Amino acid sequence: MIDALQDLQLSTLREETTALRELLVKREQELSLQKEALQEAHREKESVDARREELARQQEELRKELTLQQQRARSLEQRLAEPDLPIVKEIIHCQSCTLFPPNPNLPSPAMRERPPGCKTVFVGGLPENATEALIVEVFGQCGDIIAIRKSKKNFCHIRFAEEFTVDRALFLSGYRMRLGSSTDKKDTGRLHVDFAQARDDLYEWECRQRMYAREERHRRRMEEDRFRPPSPPLIVHYSDHECSQLGDKIKDEAAFADAVRVLLTWVERGEVNRRNANNFYSMIQSSNSHIRQLMSQKAAHEKEMEEAKDKFKSALSGILAQFEQIVSVFHAASKQKAWDHFSKAQRKNLDVWRKQAEEIRNMQNEELMGIRREEEMEMSDDDMEDTHDHDESGPVAQVEALKEENDSLRCQLDAYRNEVELLKQEQGKNQEHTPPQHSEEDTSRQQQLTFLQQALQGMQKQLLKMCEEMKQREAELEKTVEGKQQLENQVKSLKEGLESLKTLTRTPQLEISLQDDRGSEESANQVNLEMSLQDDRTSEESANQVNEATALEVVSCSQEKESLPPEKSPSSPVHSEREALLVGIISTFLHVHPFGASIEYICSYLQRLNTKINTGEVDALLGRLPCTFRQELTGVGASLEKRWKFCGFEGIKTT
Repeated sequence: MIDALQDLQLSTLREETTALRELLVKREQELSLQKEALQEAHREKESVDARREELARQQEELRKELTLQQQRARSLEQRLAEPDLPIVKEIIHCQSCTLFPPNPNLPSPAMRERPPGCKTVFVGGLPENATEALIVEVFGQCGDIIAIRKSKKNFCHIRFAEEFTVDRALFLSGYRMRLGSSTDKKDTGRLHVDFAQARDDLYEWECRQRMYAREERHRRRMEEDRFRPPSPPLIVHYSDHECSQLGDKIKDEAAFADAVRVLLTWVERGEVNRRNANNFYSMIQSSNSHIRQLMSQKAAHEKEMEEAKDKFKSALSGILAQFEQIVSVFHAASKQKAWDHFSKAQRKNLDVWRKQAEEIRNMQNEELMGIRREEEMEMSDDDMEDTHDHDESGPVAQVEALKEENDSLRCQLDAYRNEVELLKQEQGKNQEHTPPQHSEEDTSRQQQLTFLQQALQGMQKQLLKMCEEMKQREAELEKTVEGKQQLENQVKSLKEGLESLKTLTRTPQLEISLQDDRGSEESANQVNLEMSLQDDRTSEESANQVNEATALEVVSCSQEKESLPPEKSPSSPVHSEREALLVGIISTFLHVHPFGASIEYICSYLQRLNTKINTGEVDALLGRLPCTFRQELTGVGASLEKRWKFCGFEGIKTT
């Protein structure tokens, strides 16, 4: 049996190693594919850069060409605008022929419209004995010739390399050509040069126009891309691995902003569910703890600002002191002892300098006084706020702050407990589905469990310390309240003693004043005073008796209420101590789950404590307490679910 188990374990280990090797091979293939894709992207980028450079070079050439054409067009326009200056044509001598100019009085021959991108000309009236070499000799002076198509008749088509050479060739229209010194008709002819429509010229012109349009579109796109705002960074999709990395990034101060943006998009997308709610809760909790760092940074910046203000004020006061010294120097110089020894120009300059120094000093004084007024206003506002919040800043506010910290620590402890339970459940499932084997994952999980347990112990210690501090603060509060009441009672007793002393001092004064009067009036007044005192004493005794009687009545009423049978007391929805314990446990459980929980989830939690608890009993108990627990429907369609929520804080306001 042991050998069989060992063989099974070895086989499983081999299968796992093979699977891991296959995964490694796949990962290596993916990495190689990614590297190839990156290399292709780099190559494409290089090709795009080269293409851009080529396009820029072509654009420069085209611009130069355009400028040349514009210059030629302007020159032609100038020639056309000056009809009074005729173009003088002269005799042109070549090696094998001579060109004689036409009669300037004859009208110019009719010409066709210039086609777009024309580089080809029609040449008619050639001599019968003209050869291709002769044509190249005559028309090669106009520019580079690409092709010549000569007909058997006396005409040909010449295609030039550039468009502007066509205008030079048209200049030869009307000339009479003679080969050598011969007078034979076959050796003479009158040239007629005109525009020719060629498909190659039209195709090149269209290609050039399309290239111009592409360059214009590219230029506009580049301008739009330059002025377009940058696109936001990509947000990764949710996964457990990305979630764990995001939790670490949120705790890092440098990557906090990007991590919070990713967390916000995940929550808005609806990635939160019951399985990963604890992870999201811990991330939100760590983002909430970042508030303390922000507040400390704000306090540090405020401190720096205050220090800078103090430095500015000290420097300004030093500058003002120096201004005062300079003004005092000017005043001392303006006295007669020193003033008489200066010349008129010097006195004038001293007056001007003194006035300028006084103006600058007054301006600086006004600025310093304005700063002090602003500080006084701020101090008065702070004093008003302190007077309003004096009652809150006492021990009661400290106790409330401690309570809030205690609640936050409890929430953190619950979150850690939930994480520990989830890890335990996952470990139990893995142990059920897989044979017992020790791997790196188990060790890492055990380490995580130990870390979480240590964190829980630390949180529990902190909670205990906070509870002890709370109790001490509450005891101090009770002592202060009792001392305050005692002081108030002493103040009241002192006030009563003062009033009695005032009355006693008044009576002898009255007796002395009355002794100066008649004896009959003295006796009458004494009798009246004695009667009034007796009436006061009797009234006080009667009031005391009434108070005692009312106190006895109150005591008797309270005894009667206590002696009432329990049947007449109002019926409570909680019938036993067990139900009261259940209510307390359920309220704490739902307080930790602010979005509510189903009755099955609550019962599963309670059955860990006591297996005898059933869902019907818990549902009936929750239904009897509508002010403490509220049932709500959540979800849409098939995901509708009834959840119980804790509403005790709202119910205590209404009851």
